[in-house]
Amino acid sequence: MKKVVSLVTIFVLCLTALAGCSGSKEVDLKTVLSDINSKYSLDLKELTDSNDLKKYYSIDTEDVKQFAAEINSDSNSRVEIVLVEAVDADAASRVNDALSKTYTSIVTQYSGYNAKKLPMVEACKVTQDGNYVTMIVADQGPEILETFYGYIK
Repeated sequence: MKKVVSLVTIFVLCLTALAGCSGSKEVDLKTVLSDINSKYSLDLKELTDSNDLKKYYSIDTEDVKQFAAEINSDSNSRVEIVLVEAVDADAASRVNDALSKTYTSIVTQYSGYNAKKLPMVEACKVTQDGNYVTMIVADQGPEILETFYGYIK
């Protein structure tokens, strides 16, 4: 009987330890984007309504736990920062797919109309880390992404 109790206790402790290590940290994406704005001196239009995610990116609002997004749709210097925390892994995959389609469209647009800026766009990307999905298209895209990772890791 003591062996069974010991094994159950060890099992529970292991599960507790694993639960503490799983997933990413809880962060407020509005705070992250505010920090990004101040650090990189961005002046973009904030998307405040989750319906904007549907309008601009075809993201189902039911897939979104929280988001922060800002855009400048000027075709000569397009800047988009989209940070999404999805409600679960399946939702994160759908958000990733939607943002990837948008990103591919941006690359295609720059390929045809603004080839000088194409290397900047190609240096940017859509990323997924757990339930967090980002699309960052900006001159400092890789650096902005590192700032984001500093919050979630």
